Amino acid sequence: MQEQLEDAHKFKLWKKNLIANGLKINKVDEHFTRRRYNGEVLFSLLMLDAETPEGDKIPPICFLKGEVVCVLICLINKETREKFLLLVKQRRIAEGGFTYEHPAGMVDGTKTPLEIAVQEVREETGLEISEDQLMDLMNGKRTFPATGTSDEAVYLYACEIEMTGEEIAAMNNKEMGTDYEFERITTHVVPFVEGHKLINNTNAVLLDYMYLTKIGDFETLKKL
Repeated sequence: MQEQLEDAHKFKLWKKNLIANGLKINKVDEHFTRRRYNGEVLFSLLMLDAETPEGDKIPPICFLKGEVVCVLICLINKETREKFLLLVKQRRIAEGGFTYEHPAGMVDGTKTPLEIAVQEVREETGLEISEDQLMDLMNGKRTFPATGTSDEAVYLYACEIEMTGEEIAAMNNKEMGTDYEFERITTHVVPFVEGHKLINNTNAVLLDYMYLTKIGDFETLKKL
């Protein structure tokens, strides 16, 4: 059964925030909606007719995406203390080519962002982590990659895991992803600085800087 737009968690959250910030909503037109395999609203292109508290019309186009999580996984060699990034490699629509990103996923109305973060790391890398292992790099706040055109809000987390060299090597080149969501993901383990240079996703680049700043690793930070 297909979920209706007005019943979707992400739509209700977006509308609630608009109203909380004083906007008067006159009309929302649904131009296109893509749904997941189970009928849940995934993305939606909307045209909004709304007025600000100052009496202005707010720019109308909104790409409704909802909340997402992004998780930096740093694998630390027990013997050498060298840091490695555990990235996921997949094709993306931005250019059609392969991208290297941190594990990430969308938040629905049934789980918390922390729960989704744990789930996405497991599904995309095969690594089992707990909520307690996650550093919340924004202290519960959300960041907005494109405030002018989308409601997308990102929670940024990081996780450090100590492993032997053999265990770290075993995490590389694992075939992950789900068939029902057409995911073709391969894990990619690389030294931290080399991995950072592979990334072209703004959220992921920001996450690298925030993590290194959080833990005070300014030597690695200078090399980025």
